[in-house]
Amino acid sequence: MSDFGQQRWKIHIRKDNLKFSAAHMTVFPDGSKEGLHGHNYQVELEVELAGEPALARMLSYQSFKRALHSVCKAWDEKVLVAGTNPWLEFLSGGEDECAFRLCGKRYVLPAEEVAVLEVDNITAENLARVFFDRFWEKLTRDQSIPWRERIAAASLRIEESRGQGATYSVCFSR
Repeated sequence: MSDFGQQRWKIHIRKDNLKFSAAHMTVFPDGSKEGLHGHNYQVELEVELAGEPALARMLSYQSFKRALHSVCKAWDEKVLVAGTNPWLEFLSGGEDECAFRLCGKRYVLPAEEVAVLEVDNITAENLARVFFDRFWEKLTRDQSIPWRERIAAASLRIEESRGQGATYSVCFSR
């Protein structure tokens, strides 16, 4: 054991296949918005481990990657819509359509190509938080693995373009 004081370990996961391509429109406070456009979002996870990474406490990178990939797949090739945006109004449409008005403009899209998220705006910051919440739910679904005991903190970064994005972090109290 070294005399370096408190020791910490972090694992990092960023793979070429942990990405999703999605379209969105960011709304501004005055009710104006960007035009519909898309990004090739890249996802990166950082996990700070509680305690030494001894064999008995090892966490599988594969478990993290599976949970991340699951959320990426759900959002890939979708139009992301902020379901709680004050300028959003859902309209009646066909059974297989998602019709809505956003900032005064009407959109009709195939329902299977839309993902409505419980946020007030589609921004990198909001996407990082919602993505983390969905990832964490999938990761911790198996209660036989004491995930929370082994993780001190976690950060999830969503880049909408190289060098531009947002990070959502959670520190678990002990």
